[in-house]
Amino acid sequence: MTDPNNPYRYDGGQGNQSPSYGTQPNSGYPNTTQQPGYQSQAGYQGQNYQAQSYPATGYATQPAGTNGMAIASLICSIVGVSLVGVILGHIALNQIKSTGQEGKGLALAGVIIGYISMAAFILWILFVVILAAGSSSFDTTTFSSF
Repeated sequence: MTDPNNPYRYDGGQGNQSPSYGTQPNSGYPNTTQQPGYQSQAGYQGQNYQAQSYPATGYATQPAGTNGMAIASLICSIVGVSLVGVILGHIALNQIKSTGQEGKGLALAGVIIGYISMAAFILWILFVVILAAGSSSFDTTTFSSF
């Protein structure tokens, strides 16, 4: 025979029905839930769980796009304003590191091209100065006028 107080027994769809969703069957054990107006049992501490929070849209946040100073750095370095390109490139690298924006490659290219073009410009100036100094060292006293 089956126990008539067993809430999990099958009675062929007739007679007693199992408790509905959300109700607890009488299991024969003492009730461990706290009743209003009563203190909790000694030594028993309830678990405090915090719900996880998710972004409101359900999608991960995207970076804010390519850094504008990185683009300006590359353009200035290519056009020939090397010092401005180098300065903008270093500022853009710092911003990209702190904000997570895209454009690190553009900023690096702007800095590298800027340094290379500044070095080429300085070498060109030195070459012109040395060439001009060398051409004026001819002795003009050997040429006599009649």
